[in-house]
Amino acid sequence: MNIRSDFPILKTNLIYFDNGATTLKPQCVIDAIVDYYSNYSANAHRGDYAISHKVDIMYESSREEVKKFINADKVSEIIFTKGSTESLNMIVFGFFKYYLKKDDEILLSKGEHASNLLPWFKLCEEIGCKIKYIPSDINFEVTIENINKMISNKTKVISLAHITNVVGDVRPLKEICKIAHSNNILVVSDASQSAGHMKIDVIDLDIDFLVFSAHKMCGPTGIGVLYGKYCYLDKLLPLEYGGGMNSSFDSLGKIEYKNLPHRLEAGTPHIAGVIGLGAAIKYLTKIGMNNIAEHEKMLKNYAIEKMSKIDNVILYSNNIDSGIITFNLRDVFSQDTSFYLDQYNICVRAGSHCAKILNEELNVKNTCRISFYFYNTKEEIDKLIEVLKNSNDIFKIVL
Repeated sequence: MNIRSDFPILKTNLIYFDNGATTLKPQCVIDAIVDYYSNYSANAHRGDYAISHKVDIMYESSREEVKKFINADKVSEIIFTKGSTESLNMIVFGFFKYYLKKDDEILLSKGEHASNLLPWFKLCEEIGCKIKYIPSDINFEVTIENINKMISNKTKVISLAHITNVVGDVRPLKEICKIAHSNNILVVSDASQSAGHMKIDVIDLDIDFLVFSAHKMCGPTGIGVLYGKYCYLDKLLPLEYGGGMNSSFDSLGKIEYKNLPHRLEAGTPHIAGVIGLGAAIKYLTKIGMNNIAEHEKMLKNYAIEKMSKIDNVILYSNNIDSGIITFNLRDVFSQDTSFYLDQYNICVRAGSHCAKILNEELNVKNTCRISFYFYNTKEEIDKLIEVLKNSNDIFKIVL
């Protein structure tokens, strides 16, 4: 099967190495979205006619696909959101705002995305809980040993990315949950960089809350997932109130709310996005999550071997088990490197990657990031290596 032919954008000579920011979309996902808008573009859970009923079926079948994809226990544990950012904000301000107390401790790392830092910052400002940072080891990884050192009798929640979006380290989530739960600590994980790249089983992990975004796994933008164990999710208060999440209300302000999951999905949802996510999950499942993980690891090892032989390349994440490589060209600003590579139709990310306090550990403010996916090839890496080797004339091009 020629997987690359499934992606219309790859019919050009584009070399796309920015999958950590967003992934490309296969034709089947595009077709599913166009089909909805073209043939049954009604609202969900609101109409008593045929095409509206079809919307309900397609919408809820996507929820079932997500449930199977992460092996959740109940379909009601799957909440559709705008993305990981909204999901994390809902967890922080809809659940932990009422769960945590003054001086309770939250364990984070400095490698977290802004979406897993800023909500916690704001919560601490509001209720007086405290943030502690788990130190990274020499490879910039979070270890079980360092987590154990940071746990105290005031620690109530550990919130970590499953895979970080800069260094790309894969956190031992199952072990973290086991240690946390033995100390009556809840665990939140941002799976934005892992859900589309490896098999996730929330029951096996025993994770309390987990979030991810569709656009990082071949799905559309503007749609994400919030998973939570039912016992906790049922206590999460809505951040939005309106149509679709209530059964009834009266002029005196008495409201009867719907059960999960609809109580946490106020307003008209991103129906096309949900349908597109369902199509993306079916597509990824057909390819096989283990096959995707193995292919990315092969590409990563191949690229590291080649890049490590280029004198002016500085690598920051050589020994990490994900498809992410962070690097710089010596004495070259990262955005200049990105602009230079773009002249050869090679797309990489440059900057702080929304992880602005990681520079306190990396000792560098901005980096370039390569992030692979299953449609990338060794031939594309060879082109990258050729361009990097010839980067002595970079300033002739970027200036």
